[in-house]
Amino acid sequence: MMKAYSIEELKLLGTQIRRDIIRMVYNAQSGHPGGSLGCVEVLIALFFKIIKHSPQPFNMNGVGEDLFFLSNGHITPVYYSVLARSGYFPIKELNTFRKINSRLQGHPATHEQLPGIRVASGSLGQGMSVAIGAALAKKLNKEERIIFSLHGDGELQEGQIWEATMFAASKKLDNYIAIIDYNNKQIDGTVEDIMPLGNLRLKFEAFGWKVVENNDGNDLEKVISKIETCQQLSGKNQPVVLINKTEMGYGVDFMMGTHKWHGKAPNEEQMKQALSQLPETIGDF
Repeated sequence: MMKAYSIEELKLLGTQIRRDIIRMVYNAQSGHPGGSLGCVEVLIALFFKIIKHSPQPFNMNGVGEDLFFLSNGHITPVYYSVLARSGYFPIKELNTFRKINSRLQGHPATHEQLPGIRVASGSLGQGMSVAIGAALAKKLNKEERIIFSLHGDGELQEGQIWEATMFAASKKLDNYIAIIDYNNKQIDGTVEDIMPLGNLRLKFEAFGWKVVENNDGNDLEKVISKIETCQQLSGKNQPVVLINKTEMGYGVDFMMGTHKWHGKAPNEEQMKQALSQLPETIGDF
């Protein structure tokens, strides 16, 4: 059974996870800090408040559990930190991020058999299809559990997403909640400059989905509330999507408001500057 955390405890955890992200990417001199920093609140909300899961022992099939799939697999710094700090593997293993023979590869991989990872991801556009398969399996097995997936907004430029969106609605997968990290940034610039997405609410509604929007995806209490709203909409013959607006690089002032930290490691001075804004709260790895 999950420990009941207060909002204050979860916010302190969020600061620590942001420290983890900066230190992991700096140590490896490789990785994706921007989107990771922006997605801290949604992953904390899921793993420490919302989903029913059992870190130990890890069950690859996830029978009897809610399942989460990270489709925008490049944001492993936040994903690994959350998995470690929720008990899937030792926190000290974060030291091995992106190292040779590490289980913590740059993108999630199943070959290393890292607890918490059920599918290799990072080839953008594929995660929704995987999540839909899991949702169908839960239906067939008569398990009343929910499947969650997380996607980048730039990822929605992939055609496979919209095929999957059609399929989920056609099969009335009302045990599936997709979350969009809508920060309007991707590797080469803003989403609006590269390939605008238009009105996402109207698009998903036209495809037969229930839509929930959150204009402050870095406010933990609002994120929890909006995901709970999504849960309340489940079980009504339609899949649900949360359009969660965030700030890339949130928590580190010089990483915010720009796409340039999408996939760039800080140097030593930048690392120290970032950590000065993120005080250690519950212990570094």
